[in-house]
Amino acid sequence: MEPAKINDLNICVATENGSGSASSNNILFKAIFKMGIPCSSKNMFPSNIQGLPTWYQIRASAEGYYARKDVIDVMVMFNDATAAQDIHRVRDGGVILYDGSTLLPAHLKREGVQYLGVPANKLVQELVPASPLRTKQRNMLYVGALAYLFGIDMAVIEEVLHDTFGKKPAVIESNLVCIEAGYKYMKENGLAQTIARLAPIPNGNKGKIVTEGNTACALGAIYGGATTISWYPITPSSSLAESMEYYLPRLRKMKDGKNSYAIVQAEDEIAAAGMVVGAGWTGARAMTSTSGPGLSLMNEMIGLAYFAEIPCVFFIIQRGGPSTGLPTRTQQADIQLAYYSSHGDTRHILLFPHDMNSCFDLARRSFDFAERFQTPVFVMSDLDLGMNLWSSDPLKLNAEPFDRGKLLTAEQLEQWEKQGKKFRRYFDYDGDGIPYRTVPGNPNRKAAYFTRGSGHDADARYSEDEKDYKETLDRLRRKFETARKYVPKPIVEMTEGVRTGVICFGSSYEPTRDARERLRALGLKTNHLLLRALPLTDESKKFLAAHDVIYLVEQNRDGQMAAIFKEEWPELAAKIRSVCIYDGLPATAGEITRQIRAYEAQATTGAEEWREKKLIASI
Repeated sequence: MEPAKINDLNICVATENGSGSASSNNILFKAIFKMGIPCSSKNMFPSNIQGLPTWYQIRASAEGYYARKDVIDVMVMFNDATAAQDIHRVRDGGVILYDGSTLLPAHLKREGVQYLGVPANKLVQELVPASPLRTKQRNMLYVGALAYLFGIDMAVIEEVLHDTFGKKPAVIESNLVCIEAGYKYMKENGLAQTIARLAPIPNGNKGKIVTEGNTACALGAIYGGATTISWYPITPSSSLAESMEYYLPRLRKMKDGKNSYAIVQAEDEIAAAGMVVGAGWTGARAMTSTSGPGLSLMNEMIGLAYFAEIPCVFFIIQRGGPSTGLPTRTQQADIQLAYYSSHGDTRHILLFPHDMNSCFDLARRSFDFAERFQTPVFVMSDLDLGMNLWSSDPLKLNAEPFDRGKLLTAEQLEQWEKQGKKFRRYFDYDGDGIPYRTVPGNPNRKAAYFTRGSGHDADARYSEDEKDYKETLDRLRRKFETARKYVPKPIVEMTEGVRTGVICFGSSYEPTRDARERLRALGLKTNHLLLRALPLTDESKKFLAAHDVIYLVEQNRDGQMAAIFKEEWPELAAKIRSVCIYDGLPATAGEITRQIRAYEAQATTGAEEWREKKLIASI
């Protein structure tokens, strides 16, 4: 028998959506966090209101790995509809915790796992008066059972309950009664397991917080000066706008008590985008949040903002597609849709957060990029980052002043006139593709110009002249090239002599980090590049050139980011191998490792066959 692992545990809770398990799961997760153990959670829930299966995974990892684990140590089997499948999700030697109120049917028994039953239905009927809450309170029983089995102190559970329901003592008490009952039942009946134990790590999470990416992005946008948000509800982006609705009244008030912001729930995504473009035109730092289907609808307005050169920010929380797809699953499949958004020749700035601090920081900086380059900017998150709970270092506020770019005041225009210079809205004075702009309300009579989405010349006059049109498109491309110097650089880890590289971005970072360690243990050392933005920069090209083979990890079917790399540097394209994960679930280190090992095995076999053919030819 293997010794019990300390603080290396993956728990999966299988329940029915709408049964109230979210509260139970959050209490369990936060209790592990309060013990100082690095941990993360993944909520795999259906897109209907209730009734379908949902799974919630908690990973505790003393080594600080936050990706969804590909091996389940403990299955909480509290959904009869999925039980026959759930028993096979558990690894050999793992534990199945089930509702032991009735005998377990024969078809739900398998060899090689330990079954532990807690009579949740019977206990909750004794503890909770007949009410709609009884079904929800039943889930608290497995919290108590797991607390006993794996060593979570009940004092920690109580602390989490007070943090969660501080102003509702009756709710705290009713939940605690059920949790204690589950704990007591396991203890009094001598039920135990030997696979793992959770042990407190003193100061292990000291200073850390628990949050989700949508909240971190919302706070970053507020600190980045966002004053206008127009949005239409769509999973999984709605909670970003809802977080702004919560925090803006607390953080953005004028001295006279009036609001200094506007939040508009539009009638649809097209209207939301139109409002954002209009607000950006007036000089507001304006944004919207949406997902793939909403981004599809916003394309015409994005094209207007691109061609008329209006700053605005789009937060894209990606989910499974095409069409309605998998609304409550995660993917990185809107990369090309955003990068080339709208018809005609367009290319946009994309920012890729990979953890809570980068969600906050890139959300804040996105408004600076939008104003500096007078263009739409896209913050590309996804459901995994946006809606799951992550333990994180405190969000770091950078107090740099806002970058308004080439925004001319009335006084500056007056100085231009004295110098004999003329304000031409779309003229490239500096050779970087970025023109100067004014916003409505500028009292200088020379500040006005006509904004249009049709052909125009450097003075913003209507033009269908082929020379004017080509010059405009060339300047927009020149502006995009300038952006390469300013977008966030990739984070590169290099060891001299290593000839295999791995590139990832966004929520693929955590499973890739875990996979690289597994590959190293198997004898394959890798260097790493974490991409943080498009357009691509010289650092990415140098990384490609420095390696014999590059594995590019992304969560879509067609290798969308790999295609962008190959288009950018076709002479290096043959080095790139796509590692694509697109089942809608958060990526695992196991799947990344499997695909890379398959490539390596194929390469080795190919080399051996080539040597054999060469030997035969020489004979």
